[in-house]
Amino acid sequence: MLRTAIALVIGFILDMFFGDPSNIPHPIVLIGKLISSVKDTVKNMMPATPAGERTAGGIMWVIVCMVSYLIPLWILKALGSVSWLLALAAESVMCWLILAAKSLKSESMKVHDAMEAGDIEGARHAVSMIVGRDTEHLDGPGIIRAAVETVAENTSDGIIAPMFYIALGGAPLGFLYKAVNTMDSMVGYTDMPYTHIGYFPAKLDDIFNFIPARLSALLMLAAGKILRLDVKNGWKIFVRDRYNHASPNSAQTESVCAGLLGLRLAGDAWYHGVLHEKLYIGDEIRPIENEDIPRVCRLMYVTSALMLAFAIFMMSFA
Repeated sequence: MLRTAIALVIGFILDMFFGDPSNIPHPIVLIGKLISSVKDTVKNMMPATPAGERTAGGIMWVIVCMVSYLIPLWILKALGSVSWLLALAAESVMCWLILAAKSLKSESMKVHDAMEAGDIEGARHAVSMIVGRDTEHLDGPGIIRAAVETVAENTSDGIIAPMFYIALGGAPLGFLYKAVNTMDSMVGYTDMPYTHIGYFPAKLDDIFNFIPARLSALLMLAAGKILRLDVKNGWKIFVRDRYNHASPNSAQTESVCAGLLGLRLAGDAWYHGVLHEKLYIGDEIRPIENEDIPRVCRLMYVTSALMLAFAIFMMSFA
């Protein structure tokens, strides 16, 4: 695992400074296109019944995960047979492309900058790029809250969980995780037309994120200590509100973030024109403000750095 450990450090640094490269086809975009293509194909092959659509979703999940894992595995094996350094370079780039800290910060700061400029429509558009909910009727605090929530949640999904799986099985397993998470993002909804075809992708995403979400919450508490935030309240809200979400995982980091920053997050939200009634997470010790976006970004980066150290620790035993 020495090669993977070095590759993860290099990939983390590349992501921190450069974010997602815009001049090459991104593997996650390619995975998204694969999901769309396989979904339509298997759906047309199965009966148009709830059971048929659930089966189609399961078949889609297996195919997409196999392709997402095997292609990078074959690439690394082929390059490794030529040169260890060549395989290291390739795996470093793969780790870079798997991680999403810089892009998460950049996209959320677009919301912050638009709000700072008084451009409420620009802020709505910016936040619509990073959340799944309907944003057209969000007011200023609602826009900021949505940005803070998505950074808190995606600290786990976009950074900690990928590093966890890279530490377990290298970049190929990291890509498999990204395929699982991307399928959930694309089809893992309870509303039609995804109710049945998204059943297995949503449930399996819950399983894959069970340990990383809780690890992310604990690391975020440690990051809060480093940043001199209210760790006592962070722990209190984590214990009390970490299951205040339809997903067993999403509120783990959201609850810690809410407690550390003294905010009330979550609540009712609209998705695809359907109102979803949600419990609140945290107490409104103070009103949310625009500067909470850079605050949660700093929290995300320190949490990520702690996970990098933990991932290297994990790999030292492999």
